[in-house]
Amino acid sequence: MSEQEKAVGQESVSSPKVQNKAKTPAKKTEKKPNRIARWFKDLRGELKKVTWPTGKDTMKNVGTVILCVIIVGIFIWVFDFVARQVVEALLALFR
Repeated sequence: MSEQEKAVGQESVSSPKVQNKAKTPAKKTEKKPNRIARWFKDLRGELKKVTWPTGKDTMKNVGTVILCVIIVGIFIWVFDFVARQVVEALLALFR
């Protein structure tokens, strides 16, 4: 080892400055951003990337949903009507 390496090695072992740094917790010099503020910032950035539908597209989708709800409602009504007629016919046979 060279003289400088020996001096550095001895300094780290015997130097009170190095020992004090190891014992005391390091103070934070950098301030971390608030978690909530960072979340809103990220949210805003992600919302800028979204491709928003136009009003025409929205109305088309709303119409499709309403039409599907009506069709499913009709199927349920028909099934309920048929099931009720079958149950009434079976009950009429056994009276």
